[in-house]
Amino acid sequence: MRILHTMLRVGDLDRSIQFYRDVLGMKVLRRADYPDGQFTLAFVGYQDEADGAVIELTYNWGVDRYELGSAFGHIALEVDDAAQACERVRQRGGKVTREAGPMKHGKTVIAFVEDPDGYKIEFIQKGTA
Repeated sequence: MRILHTMLRVGDLDRSIQFYRDVLGMKVLRRADYPDGQFTLAFVGYQDEADGAVIELTYNWGVDRYELGSAFGHIALEVDDAAQACERVRQRGGKVTREAGPMKHGKTVIAFVEDPDGYKIEFIQKGTA
């Protein structure tokens, strides 16, 4: 067994694709409309689905907002330099919600950014865990 993808419901698919592609540097791997079910799926990631886990962005037609709730935490991405990754996000119009620095009660360097729907994305600096 292996993890295939994580699904996130989004309120504006084009806005979300722009964030994951242009701000975080992922590729759009595939996209398909399902008219009978009134939804569209787009898969984004850094590598092909056969090679690693990706994110499935699900847009339910006519739904532009979701309550995120308190159960889901975040998606984690390994980065070479968390501070530089935050700066790139800022330069590309993204929102940094926690600047790079050591995590509480540890030495791992982390930072957090937020996608357009409010989902948290953690940057974990390589070699600091």
